[in-house]
Amino acid sequence: MIVFDTSTLVGAASRRTGVPHRAFLHALHTDRVAVSEGMLSELREVLARPRLARFVLPELRDEVLALLSVSGVPFAPGERVTDCRDPKDDLFLELALASGAGILVSSDNDLLVLHPWRGVRILRPAEYLAETEGRG
Repeated sequence: MIVFDTSTLVGAASRRTGVPHRAFLHALHTDRVAVSEGMLSELREVLARPRLARFVLPELRDEVLALLSVSGVPFAPGERVTDCRDPKDDLFLELALASGAGILVSSDNDLLVLHPWRGVRILRPAEYLAETEGRG
């Protein structure tokens, strides 16, 4: 099981040839991607921000959201976590904990500094790809 944070998924919706998009598609084909209502709500809200409109391609945004809805494995985190210095990012830690994820893919320094966290490896998209592309 793997978790993606909002920063990486926004990157995935920004460029089809970018590393975040490649990492996201790779995970969908080789692993199971955990999702939660909180995580999906935050992603939708961030992707709708007008200041991101010039970076996010509408068709790619819709594709990422559709793939998460169809292929994501839903979890309802039950344990509250307050370990991240940015409280908004705790929801990804909660999802990782609830899903038993071994990896959280992030582009956010507030999460990356926690690596490893309770047995969860927190990797940049490029690190995740470097470790897993040969296996998938």
